[in-house]
Amino acid sequence: MKNLYPLKFQPILKDKIWGGEKLIEDFNKSSSSKQLGESWEISTVPGDISIVSNGELKGQSLQYLLNEFKAELLGKKNFERFGKDFPLLIKFIDAKQDLSIQLHPNDQLAKKRHNSFGKTEMWYVMDSDKDANLIVGFNQEMSREIYLKHLEEKTLTKILNFDKVKEGDTYFIEAGRVHAIGAGVLLAEIQQTSDVTYRVYDWDRVDADGNERELHNDIAIDAFDFKMKNNFRVDYKKSKNVSNEMVNCPFFTTNYIELTSELNKQNKQDSFIIYMCVDGNVNIETNTTKERISKGETILIPAVIKDFKLHSHYAKLLEVYV
Repeated sequence: MKNLYPLKFQPILKDKIWGGEKLIEDFNKSSSSKQLGESWEISTVPGDISIVSNGELKGQSLQYLLNEFKAELLGKKNFERFGKDFPLLIKFIDAKQDLSIQLHPNDQLAKKRHNSFGKTEMWYVMDSDKDANLIVGFNQEMSREIYLKHLEEKTLTKILNFDKVKEGDTYFIEAGRVHAIGAGVLLAEIQQTSDVTYRVYDWDRVDADGNERELHNDIAIDAFDFKMKNNFRVDYKKSKNVSNEMVNCPFFTTNYIELTSELNKQNKQDSFIIYMCVDGNVNIETNTTKERISKGETILIPAVIKDFKLHSHYAKLLEVYV
């Protein structure tokens, strides 16, 4: 059986009605689309399973690796918890136009309705146009009755919280919280493995054939957590050449690393570790391999690799594990 090593994957590219060209221009994603909205970096969503792009396992699917390597890839506790399901979906997103206003169900509701994980996620803003914003949560205390009244009267935007954003701004979006990415925002997204989205408003947009996109208000209403506090902005330290914790939740932990030299890493988490390069470039060295990722690229370090080095004169990384 072949040995595991730091794994890179072919991006799974998604055209979207709201997408643009920054993923192609800034991250060298290979597409001629004018509406490239998402690059799925690591995925086991059915129909969109990542394929290895480097080393002797090149051409194999992530699902094949999970079936073959199990705890060596995931970590012992993760394998006991998730079996052969990969728990995270890793993306870069370019919103040239506003995304729909939406939310996601929690684990219990998603399991019951869709036989899926729920979807708690986080965003790290990599770039934004002047005055670009995100919608996260409500701008006042909310109840089911008030929400439905505004939905019916098409005044939903009056009760939503708009945040102007800049590079480095980070948001934690729990299942049940209303949200939308605004036009002009380029971001990294870390989420549970789920493609279940409940769209509640889409700015009355129509496609080329004059059709509005499907809304899910009948089932979305049960997914809201109206009592949720507005604690979605993430404050984090930016000390150099160390892991600075950003988000630590039951579904994932994400750290920020600003790298200007060599960093020796020991994997004590009993988990795979994912690195998303959000600026610059970085070399990853194990005892037997060397890999490099640049801005807009991602790599997965299997749990069995306990010691490795990160080396860069300048890089910003998101470090993710479960």
